[in-house]
Amino acid sequence: MIFSLFSKEKENKNDKNHLSLTSIAALLIHSARIDENFTEKERSIIKRALKEMGADENSLEEIIKDAELKERDSNQILEFTREVKNKSLEEKKIVIEALWNIIYSDEKADLYESNLMRRLSGLLYLDTKTVGDIKEKVKSNQ
Repeated sequence: MIFSLFSKEKENKNDKNHLSLTSIAALLIHSARIDENFTEKERSIIKRALKEMGADENSLEEIIKDAELKERDSNQILEFTREVKNKSLEEKKIVIEALWNIIYSDEKADLYESNLMRRLSGLLYLDTKTVGDIKEKVKSNQ
């Protein structure tokens, strides 16, 4: 019985983590699709960010598949940002860096992508200096 309780607790924690990572992946996928060109390079950036946030290698494809469905069926980014908003500053920075890497994966940021980042920095309660510093870091590594 005790083992059963621990097993259910672990299962609930894994489910919550999966849901959290799915929401984050949906946000990243949304940013990749905003220019109507979701590339393999962008998919790799998303996988790398999810791994940095604790995703298991074996569950990456399932998380991304679930996130693609979630993003496709949604008409707003608020439900994706809700999960990121509750993360630590370091985890938020991982998400922001992944977003900038996705945006600059084609070496340019268009008007829609720049607007998305302005909106997200406010929704995630991040100051413009932090977001700008991450942007410059990403641009200098291109």
